[in-house]
Amino acid sequence: MQTHHETVQQRLRLSSGTELTYVTAGDRANPALLLLHGYASSSKTFRDVIPVLSRVAYVVAPDLPGYGQSDPLAEPSFAALGDAVTELLRHLEVGQRFIYLHDWGAPVGLRIAMQSPELVSGLIIQNANAHHTGFAPQWEATFAYWSDPTPEKKAEATSFLTFEDTRAQYTRDVPADVVARIEGEPWVEDWRILNLPGRMEMQRALLADYGKYVARFDEIGEYFKERRPPALMIWGRHDAFFDIAETLSWIEDFPRMEAHILDGGHFLLETHAEASAALMGEFIERTQRP
Repeated sequence: MQTHHETVQQRLRLSSGTELTYVTAGDRANPALLLLHGYASSSKTFRDVIPVLSRVAYVVAPDLPGYGQSDPLAEPSFAALGDAVTELLRHLEVGQRFIYLHDWGAPVGLRIAMQSPELVSGLIIQNANAHHTGFAPQWEATFAYWSDPTPEKKAEATSFLTFEDTRAQYTRDVPADVVARIEGEPWVEDWRILNLPGRMEMQRALLADYGKYVARFDEIGEYFKERRPPALMIWGRHDAFFDIAETLSWIEDFPRMEAHILDGGHFLLETHAEASAALMGEFIERTQRP
C-alpha cells in the first residue's frame, strides 16, 4: 500500500494503446496537483519538489507521451498530449486540481484547464509562455517556418535538435555559479530519450503544432480574464527561450497573482527546488483555506 509521502511510479495503457508512465505521491484526500514538465524533460524534473508537495497535495506527475518512459503517440500534437493526460486524470478519479505549467506543459495544461474550468483550483506558472511577449530571439526561425513551411525553413527551425542545444535548455544565459548547482547532467538522459525511435520526428511535429497553440493566445487570454483562477508565478530570470517580458503579461492577466522572480534559468527546479516547493506548498494551503 502506498504511504502518503511515498512516490510511486506506474503505467497506464491509454485507449489509443499507448502506455503512459506517471508518478503519484501524497494523500488522495488532499487537493490534487498536476505537474506538467517541459521539453525535453520528464517527470524527473519534479523529483526534488514532490516530497515536499506531497505533504499538502495529491501529486500527479506524468511523463508526457514520447518523453521519459512514456511511449510516443502515433499522431503527436499538443491536443493529443492534453487528451492523454485528461484520460490519466479520469483514471485516477481526479476532480479539482491545481495545474503546474512549464514550457511544453503550458499548451497541455491550458487545454485541460479550458476544457473543465470549473475543476481548476489554481495555476502555477513556471517559465511558461502564453503571450507574444514571451518569444525570445531564438524563435525567429520558428516564426519563419510557421509562416512559410518549406523544407529549408523546417530544417532551420528544428536545428536545435542536437546534444549541445539539449544541454543549452539548462545552461544557456545562466550564470556559471547557478549552473554549478545543477546535480549531474540531466540533459544526457534527455538526449538519450530524444534519440529513441520516432522521437525526433515527434519533436518536429510538435514544433509545427506549437504554432496552433500560439494562434489561440487571444482565446486563452479571454479564459484568463473570464475565469481568473488563483495563480502563482515562480520564474527563472535567466531564461534564454522565454523573455522576461512574459512575466508582466501574466501579471496583467492575473492582477492578484503572487509573482516571484528567482535567480535561475529555464529549468528553475534544477537549482531552486527548495524555494519553489515552499512557495507552491504555501500557495496551495492558502488557496484552500475557507
